[in-house]
Parts: sequence; structure tokens; C-alpha cells
Amino acid sequence: MAASAVTAFGQDLIANQAPIDRKLKAVDSVSLQRYILTRYDNNAVDQLYSSWNTNKAHCYAASEVPDSFRIDLRGFAMPTPSRLVTSRFGYRPAFRRQHKGLDIKVYTGDTIVSAFDGKVRCANYDAGGYGYYIVVRHDNGLETIYGHLSKHLVTANQEVKAGEPIGLGGNTGRSFGSHLHFETRLLGVAINPELLFDFPNQDVTADYFVFHNPEKDSKGSAANDGRHQLASNNTKGSHFYQVKRGDTLTKVAKKLGVKMEVLCRSNNLTRNSRLRDKQILRY
Repeated sequence: MAASAVTAFGQDLIANQAPIDRKLKAVDSVSLQRYILTRYDNNAVDQLYSSWNTNKAHCYAASEVPDSFRIDLRGFAMPTPSRLVTSRFGYRPAFRRQHKGLDIKVYTGDTIVSAFDGKVRCANYDAGGYGYYIVVRHDNGLETIYGHLSKHLVTANQEVKAGEPIGLGGNTGRSFGSHLHFETRLLGVAINPELLFDFPNQDVTADYFVFHNPEKDSKGSAANDGRHQLASNNTKGSHFYQVKRGDTLTKVAKKLGVKMEVLCRSNNLTRNSRLRDKQILRY
């Protein structure tokens, strides 16, 4: 009888515990999923890069670029508070070559900061190109390049946080006036920074950006350089339009079905502002 009573008590205890176990398993499952996502985001850099070079800005000719890769843009800092883009990404007829980044107007001595958390890979000098430059490899898989600086404030192998000063603006190397040359790359493949950073509004364009390999995806090159629709998972409710030759603010507003005032306010423009070919507008 005593044994039967113990058995019955044990069965009741197990039955009462079952709902709690199911709840704990559910909690564990959610926690595990969050942990996996966190690990995926935080260790994105470990999935991509197998080498570390402190002497060359571009050293990935033999690297295998993934078909696609999601870049986490959260936790960003604008590299400069300047909102003026003086030269955009793309082919420059005057120089007969591709411009692989953005030129942002800054003055010599202006503070330049790291765009995301990461580690400084290069802090070198290139007389015929970048001048004093810095390459930071970030936890989200991106590498950012900061060129034409007047001074380094960090050294190779130094850990940096988003918003931490890394250099001072300048006019060194192949430069025709003080400015910041800013590049965003994944395994050496240049991505149009305007697809990630909105300098006029001092913000990123979305929480995530999906990179596509231009060698393996027919849409990859267009997606990464912005010649067609942006390939981003935009969670902030904004959309983007790329200006075509002959577009005016009036034409674009009518085409998009938005008010001129809203279009101007979203892009720090006035009614008399002239649009540039391939300029990206938020609406």
C-alpha cells in the first residue's frame, strides 16, 4: 500500500509538473533562437574572412564571395556629421574610371568616427590614392575605408566601437580638396554606400541590407551599386527611388504619388533643388 501511495504521488507530481516543463521548453526554445540569431549577427565576420592583412587595403582577389549575405546595419554611427555628398559612387567620365565610394565634404581636422563596432585592419599611407587611410573590419561582415585623412587616431589591430574617433579629415593622397572618401565593401566587393547610409538625413537606410554576389547573381551588380531597386530589408517604413536622367522633383513627386513638400523634407531639398542622375531619394 505504501509503495502504491508513493507511485500515485509520483504520478500526480509528474502530471502537475508537465505544464511547467512545456513552458520551460518553450522558453528555452525562444532563448535558443535568440541566441542563434545573436551569434549569427555578431559572428558574421567569422563566417566570411579567413585572412588578416595589415598592409594592403585590397587583399581578397582569391577569396570566395558568398551568393548573398545579410548585413546588419543596426548599432551604426555616421562617420561624419557632414551631410554634403560631393561625389557619388559609379563611373566618372572625367577620370575614366569607377569611383568606388562616396566623397563627403569635411574640413582638415574634422573628426571621423568608426561606422560600426569592429577592428582596425589597416592604418596606412597611399601617396597615389587614399593618402592617409584606415580600413575597419566590422562585426557585421562589412569593411569600411576612410581615405584622404590628415591623421590616424588608431593603429592596426585596435578594437573600436561605433562612433569612436579613428582619424581626422584631410586632403592627402590623390585628392583635390579636403574631404572624406568613404567606402563600404564585403570581401573586397564595393557596395554603393548610399544604399546603406543616408548622409543628408544622418541615418542608415534600413536595419538590414542584403548583398548579392555580382559574379553569381545577374541582379547582384545592380543591387549592390544601386542602378536598380534596392535589395534591402527595410523595416523603417521608407522607400527609395533612383533618379533617372531628365527627372525633376515635380516629375518624381507625380510618379511616386507623394507631395512635393514631403519629398523635399525627406531629402533635405528645396523646390528649386536640381537632381543628379542616379541620385537616391527617400520617400
